[in-house]
Amino acid sequence: DHGELVEAMKGRFAVLSAMPYFLNPGIGAAAKETGVHYLDLTEDVASTHAIKAMAEGARTAFIPQCGLAPGFISIVAHDLAKKFEKLHRVHMRVGALPKYPTNALKYNLTWSTDGLINEYCNPCEAVVGGELKEVPPLEEIEHFSLDGITYEAFNTSGGLGTLAETLAGKVDYLNYRTVRYPGHRDLVKMLLHDLRLAERRDVLKDIFEHAIPMTTQDVVLIFVTVSGHREGRFIQESYARKIYAAEIFGRRWSAIQITTAAGITAVLDLLRAGRITDAGFVRQEDIALADFLANRFGAYYAKGENAGEPRAESRLAG
Repeated sequence: DHGELVEAMKGRFAVLSAMPYFLNPGIGAAAKETGVHYLDLTEDVASTHAIKAMAEGARTAFIPQCGLAPGFISIVAHDLAKKFEKLHRVHMRVGALPKYPTNALKYNLTWSTDGLINEYCNPCEAVVGGELKEVPPLEEIEHFSLDGITYEAFNTSGGLGTLAETLAGKVDYLNYRTVRYPGHRDLVKMLLHDLRLAERRDVLKDIFEHAIPMTTQDVVLIFVTVSGHREGRFIQESYARKIYAAEIFGRRWSAIQITTAAGITAVLDLLRAGRITDAGFVRQEDIALADFLANRFGAYYAKGENAGEPRAESRLAG
């Protein structure tokens, strides 16, 4: 109810939305009406566009996509990209994975089922040959290894955030892909395409939540690679980190819970401290990585484990 939202927000500093993506525009409208800052965790492209339009002329900050991906991954990628005089490729890879996969999908539910299905079904943005394009989800599969473990990665929707707009005209290739254990993508394609469950997302959600157990024994993998020219040389730099479930203040938290909560609370903290623009639309890549990691909440990303250098190159360029 819009009226109840407005009453609840009056006099507050900010509202943090962890609601399903389709509710965010309504929450954003109430935030603008009451003059409070707005932050959310969405991966949905359409709802982010709605929030961006809403932010025009706003006297408070509208900061969507404050989680892991989109979110922290864009902060890292932009920080690396700024070190280059001319960019060639920016590759962003993120996976929230079970530590002990036991089913055929080699996957457990660790976050929003609606968001997961959204990523698997909706079109994806990418920069290809310097042009922003729409590419299909679950395609352009690649394989790589970190720390002796082999992974696959493929197109999914939303993880690129606003970075394609920020780097428009400055990069030849920019893409985001979700990381899974090998074999996962093929089984998901069978469910979505062969069984046509992409057309019945409510049924797919029911199947996932009935058959795939949740787990707090997970690992978040963050892997960003940027290549380009600096001082007349063609150079590549990477950021690779693994974050595991941990006990915090006597309670066990999954890796995806830690990274999601740390992302949005760090951004809120930086906003309160005046380290982020406090009016209009704010992109994740507007936030300095050093400020984020120095923050009391962002520090949970810094506590992660550095992943080893990739032992195999991606099988698919671009």
